[in-house]
Amino acid sequence: MNRLLIFLTIGLGFLLAACDQDENFVIDGSIQLQFSVDTLTFDTVFTAVGSATRALKIYNPSNRPLKIGKVYLEKGASSKFRINVDGISGDVVEEVIVYAKDSIYLFAEVTVDPDEPLSVSPFVIGERLFFETADQQQSVLLEAWGQNANYFPSRENRGQAIRLSCNMGELDLSDPKPYVFYGVVFIDSCTVNFPPGAQIYVHGGIARNELFGTFNDGIILTQRNGRIKANGTLENPITFQGDRLEESFKEQDGQWTGIVFGAGSTGNSLKHTIIKNSIFGTYVDSAAAAVLNNVEIYNTTSSGIIGVHSRIDASNLLVYNNGGNSVQLVHGGDYNFDYTTLASYGVDAAALGMSNFICYDDPFTCQNFGAYRLNARFRNSIIFGSKNDQLVFSDLTRGQTPDFFNVEMQNCVVAVDEFLEEFDGLYANFFEDICIDCIKATRQDPLFSDPNEDNYRLDSLSVALGIGKPIRFPLPIAIDLEGKIRDPNMPDAGCFEREE
Repeated sequence: MNRLLIFLTIGLGFLLAACDQDENFVIDGSIQLQFSVDTLTFDTVFTAVGSATRALKIYNPSNRPLKIGKVYLEKGASSKFRINVDGISGDVVEEVIVYAKDSIYLFAEVTVDPDEPLSVSPFVIGERLFFETADQQQSVLLEAWGQNANYFPSRENRGQAIRLSCNMGELDLSDPKPYVFYGVVFIDSCTVNFPPGAQIYVHGGIARNELFGTFNDGIILTQRNGRIKANGTLENPITFQGDRLEESFKEQDGQWTGIVFGAGSTGNSLKHTIIKNSIFGTYVDSAAAAVLNNVEIYNTTSSGIIGVHSRIDASNLLVYNNGGNSVQLVHGGDYNFDYTTLASYGVDAAALGMSNFICYDDPFTCQNFGAYRLNARFRNSIIFGSKNDQLVFSDLTRGQTPDFFNVEMQNCVVAVDEFLEEFDGLYANFFEDICIDCIKATRQDPLFSDPNEDNYRLDSLSVALGIGKPIRFPLPIAIDLEGKIRDPNMPDAGCFEREE
């Protein structure tokens, strides 16, 4: 009997100890897990089908045991990653214990086929790995490279800034493989040439570092002695876009920041170039200059083109699907737009906004501002959209100094309504003094083939047909955005010439 009592006592002791240990688990979310890294990077660029494995160490800093209720991959069974948590494999691993002041290992593996299409195996394969403990959720980013490409300037540049220089020479990005740009790339003392057919994918997203704080990543920026020359052709255009090419991201705006022609940077040119899925398309800063010929800019969260006290010469230009103005010209400058189509549908923003000043403080009070004269000319262009007014003019002098807000429009199609009555009728004579031989179009007038499908070619009955005047200066413009020959006597307005 004594021996039986001893065994029962020992067994009860183990049971009570187990209960005490279970009750001692952290259950209120007051303690967070710690990880060896916040991003688990698979730094292999796959040139053939292959796998790579990386380890993540998970720490419990508490004096009490911690139970991880669930560890799981964001994409579940469809993920390219596989995990093993403390010896247990699966897309979801539950009830994992990390004892006090202890740690466990998680192993993650990825298998990539670089020959799969980008929609299946993109350049950067990123996915969140989630950890749920008590009432808290934490995550670690898994990141791998899925394609054989030029990761420029390096794959470690994400969220970082780098100065690119070639000692006032030229850098030709002529490798036939795509280029994936990382971080903030400052081009200084260098001309970067993009050849016909170049495919540029920019890795964006929210980033943070000590220099910039929190910012939007994915910026290509020329400094005073740097410039970009993108020399595409009709048959082989150049494309700048985000690097997320899954179907759900295919036309998603805001994936990267955009191209900035920095203060004083001149000699920049974009020809037969497409810029899409960014925050803005191009930002031309103070005293910078850019030439845009046969360019398309679309799917931006803010304006397509922003010019600030700068010079822009554009022809055969198409800008649409912008969260802000299609074209926004601020603080004056010199601008020429020929055969341009600015389409602003479905947003509360005009296609074209222009001012000869800039506010450095609250835009509603504007006590601290800078001013500079504006020279802007639009010929054979279309400025239209879903709003009745597609022009916003902001003249600091309210018409008292005409040379300080000098705007000329010729042979254009424009949408204006209340604009003609604003500022006590300042622009009441718009069609006599500013927009010569123009068409005032309404939403009832036929214009584009199908703007709902982003088809901005001209309708067979379009009011833009044959209203243009041939442009021969400074250079003749004889073809349209798609290479069609323009009528030599009565060309159509906009970037597209309609074929009969």
